[in-house]
Amino acid sequence: MQQPALDALDRKLLRLLRADGRMSNAALAEAIGLSASACLRRLRLLEGSGIIRGYTAIIEEAVPQAKSTVIVQITLERQTEDAFNRFEAAVRACPEVCECYLMTGSADYQLRVEARDAADYERIHKEQLSRMPGVARIQSAFAIRTVVRSQGWSGAAE
Repeated sequence: MQQPALDALDRKLLRLLRADGRMSNAALAEAIGLSASACLRRLRLLEGSGIIRGYTAIIEEAVPQAKSTVIVQITLERQTEDAFNRFEAAVRACPEVCECYLMTGSADYQLRVEARDAADYERIHKEQLSRMPGVARIQSAFAIRTVVRSQGWSGAAE
């Protein structure tokens, strides 16, 4: 199904849901200035078109585990469709990779990897990342701390 063009009400609805995914339809309708039935129709269209892919809960760990975030840039030996497909299949199978983006610029991919510590990242680098098909170069940087972490669509393009 083709995604509909988003208008200002859709973008406002998405921003509200991003902030509180459990907001009731009545509260959403009031906040965007629609009747409850019109708001629910909009919501169902956004879900049906795939713009809203699902809902999630953000879970706070009972005892937060210390972990390091590592930003990894990977350059492949070749930039062919087959090389991209093989690498992407391998990266999807690596549980330590939390995010992976195909990039423009000097590196082909940028990954966000979670590791317990530097020694754990060394293991991930040696046993996982460097063994992925077509990898020519890996550059890694440890994050010092998180400044902003978004949970999804920002609605910035208005």
